Formats: sequence, structure tokens, C-alpha cells
Amino acid sequence: MKIMPCPLNGPRNISEFSCFGEVADMPEPTTADDAAWAEHVWYANNTAGVVREWWCHVPTSYWFIAERNTVTDEILRTYPASEVYNQRVEFAPKDGTA
Repeated sequence: MKIMPCPLNGPRNISEFSCFGEVADMPEPTTADDAAWAEHVWYANNTAGVVREWWCHVPTSYWFIAERNTVTDEILRTYPASEVYNQRVEFAPKDGTA
């Protein structure tokens, strides 16, 4: 049985988790075109080696980041997303115009 350390729930069976791809910088929300958003959402580098990935502990819907070696499938580190993302991103102008 493979175990993954969840930052919120502690060590859990890997079957309780889903991976949602690499952590990547988001395009600028107010200026990015459809092509930039499509690339951000659908394309991945598929790096051989250590990558940062979005993971979710499905039973609790807890999202976090894991550093995983894609060659060996070893989980090196897990941590709350707040270690990387600590500011809210606004997707609409503050004045209410769209």
C-alpha cells in the first residue's frame, strides 16, 4: 500500500488522492487571451524529474501541492498551497465593469 502525507490529514492511502497536474503560473487574468488560457489549462511540460503538482484529498476536498519525482514516482514533499499562493487574484475589475 502506497502512503501519501497529506498536509491536513496526515499519512493516507494514495487511493484517497487525485492529481490535477503541474503547478504553473497563471496568465494575467485581465489581459490574457483565449489562447493563453487554453495553454495554461490544457498543456503540460511533462518534465522527467521533480515537479510541483496540484493534489486533492478527495474525502475532504483539501487541495495542496506535492513535489513528486515523475521518474521514480516518489513523493518528496507535500505542503499547503498557501505557501506558494498567499494573495487573492481578482478576475473582474473592482469597479464592477466587465
